[in-house]
Amino acid sequence: MMVYLILFANIVLLVVGQTVWKIGLEKAGGLRLGNGFEVMTSPFILLGIVLYGLATVLWLYVLSRLPLSIAYPMQSCAYVFALFIAFYLFKESVPLNRWIGAGIVLAGITVLSWK
Repeated sequence: MMVYLILFANIVLLVVGQTVWKIGLEKAGGLRLGNGFEVMTSPFILLGIVLYGLATVLWLYVLSRLPLSIAYPMQSCAYVFALFIAFYLFKESVPLNRWIGAGIVLAGITVLSWK
């Protein structure tokens, strides 16, 4: 059971990492030819890199304990979490087909987790 908690922590770190990258890019006005150094030294971008590093360490632990055919598909929860972040935090318009797709992903994870 502990490995699934660590997998969940890995997923959260991935989503939070992507979220802080998005914030950093928005604050920099996007990535352009002339602002690469500014973007790459942004505290948000650097934090995202650290979070991804931590997520990688957790992922290595998960891979050492679970079959890849279980662990990797379960990691797709990150797509669903990111959809909620996009909608609630970034106020992005999320059409119905994306919500349906997220539901299908969750249904797939549910089927995958059956013993």
